[in-house]
Amino acid sequence: MRQPLLAFLLLLAAPVWAQVSPIIDRTDMPAVTAAAPVDTMRISRAAPTLPPSAPPLSRRGANQTWNYGALVATAQAVDRYVAVSATFPIYQLSFGVLGGVNRATVASPEPLPAGLGGTLPITDPYQFYNVSAATAPAQDYRSVGFGGTLNGFQVPVTYRSQAEQDVIYRFPLSFASAPDSSVSFLETPAAAAATGYFNRRRKRVNTVDAWGTLTTPFGTFQTVRVVSKLIDRDSIALGGMPGFGIAVPVTREYKWLAKTHHVPLLTITTQMLGGVETITAVQYRDIYRRIVLAARPTANLPELTVFPNPVATGQSTHLSGLGSGLKATVTATDLAGRMLFEQTLAVTQGACTIPADAFGAFRGVALLTVQTAQGVAVRRVVRQK
Repeated sequence: MRQPLLAFLLLLAAPVWAQVSPIIDRTDMPAVTAAAPVDTMRISRAAPTLPPSAPPLSRRGANQTWNYGALVATAQAVDRYVAVSATFPIYQLSFGVLGGVNRATVASPEPLPAGLGGTLPITDPYQFYNVSAATAPAQDYRSVGFGGTLNGFQVPVTYRSQAEQDVIYRFPLSFASAPDSSVSFLETPAAAAATGYFNRRRKRVNTVDAWGTLTTPFGTFQTVRVVSKLIDRDSIALGGMPGFGIAVPVTREYKWLAKTHHVPLLTITTQMLGGVETITAVQYRDIYRRIVLAARPTANLPELTVFPNPVATGQSTHLSGLGSGLKATVTATDLAGRMLFEQTLAVTQGACTIPADAFGAFRGVALLTVQTAQGVAVRRVVRQK
């Protein structure tokens, strides 16, 4: 009787066993080859306010169902990954075959980290990533550095050591994975000191807290969810001025990963603002969609730059990357959520200026919410004494 009973129990369990957590490995990360020198994925951005039908971020555990099909694209971009050999020669020296511990397997022309990109007048940014070799005893996907053009020169920015690089994922990654962490230290080179200095200490804690079926406008997939908790502290100094440290609000990235897709199918980013976990960005993999920006004022403004940052007493704050012929509504709050001011400014040739006296006597870290007919973005600005 035992064998028929066991067979019957296995038959009942079969539908459950048929669905298991995906196992993400090195082959599921961005990659380029001689036959495919560019790896591209279209990404849609949605408003940072989730639709009423969206499931809560607290939904975790095995065999979950997340339906984010009601997300509406408000902007689109293409994530593009290329070979290091396709970048500037100085980057090939720093991150190519001679890069040593900084060697990258792919480069991506994407914005720099918020603090670095908003502090120094850097253009043509690149980020460099490394996927461990198939023969490596421990495999991961990590950031090995950044690059950008500063005062007409390409400047590579690396981590202080291999042990202090930002490890984004460790493989294999599945619902059975234990939490892992890394502590990284990034700093600008001495060559940039005359213009400014920036460093970031980061602790990343990755926790796989769920797996299940994810639905977005792109489709329905079996996924595993990773929650990355980022604890950053920035140090900044500009043009000979005394430097100071900034404790960045705790950030969490909720990322749904699936086999063969190379980037998360959905990423929801939050920050702790005024003691409340607040959604600051939503993006997902998608197909091309025609978007009428004027009808969707909550689109992101990925090119928005704030400078100088930090800004000293008596200095105006300048915004660029806004488009032309627009008006911008700028709302400033402190980290506790208290409003400092709200102004509507004229935009000329994609830029506008916040007068120095708009902040009054406020000193410290402020959040600027900038909204135009093309979208909305949030940037951090530091007011020095």
